[in-house]
Amino acid sequence: MTTRYTKDHEWIRLDGDVATVGISEHAQSALGDIVYVELPEIGRQVEQGGEAAVVESVKAASDVYAPVSGQVVAVNEALDGSPATINEDAEGKGWFFRLKPSSPAQIDALMTAEQYKEYLATLE
Repeated sequence: MTTRYTKDHEWIRLDGDVATVGISEHAQSALGDIVYVELPEIGRQVEQGGEAAVVESVKAASDVYAPVSGQVVAVNEALDGSPATINEDAEGKGWFFRLKPSSPAQIDALMTAEQYKEYLATLE
């Protein structure tokens, strides 16, 4: 399973025909303590680059964009009661939603972990 990244600091990991989406370690670190998450509805169609979820921290509220187009098939219900999970494990247990990509080729066009690391270096 390869993880890919967007310039908006989302990650996506394809497992079979379902992809898991969350925010990167860098994003959670920049946001600080996360206090609330608004997740998309199951069954919702999301467009690549379109708003899919909202994350609120003590510092700010930020949109979470869909890395690829597709249909939301699951959301991380555990975040409702424990949004701090994102701070603890942003690229693992802190995932936001799962979707069935309508065009899996969109994933291949996203940054690899190495490319994302290089991209982050340009932001400093």
